[in-house]
Amino acid sequence: MKKFLFAALTVVFALSLFSFIASEKKAAWDIPAKYKAMKIQKKGDKESIALGKTLYTKHCKSCHGSGKGDGAKASSLKTEMDDVTTASFKAIPDGNKYFMAFVGRGDMPNFEKKVVDEEERWAIINYLNSL
Repeated sequence: MKKFLFAALTVVFALSLFSFIASEKKAAWDIPAKYKAMKIQKKGDKESIALGKTLYTKHCKSCHGSGKGDGAKASSLKTEMDDVTTASFKAIPDGNKYFMAFVGRGDMPNFEKKVVDEEERWAIINYLNSL
């Protein structure tokens, strides 16, 4: 009887854990209205995209890799990353991407103090949109 009880509790615990992990991976971003209303300041010309690529390489590539979440650090993260090269990611409003990229949450760190210049921030968004 003790073995059965232990096995049953183990199964319940495992299912709870997997359910929690799955919900963490698929949790929707709660984007504040301030960011939802933001519009990109300078559309992606060659100069902005080149600057964005340089900054992406410095700050983002270690986790996001080529944009598919295939960076060297990606496998060590608990959170499943979006593939930023897909049409569904590109359809996300730029202000939402801005919040996701610079405010962050969970495994996605806050970059507000690392990328402080607005033009540089939008250049990264332009680069993401160009992938």
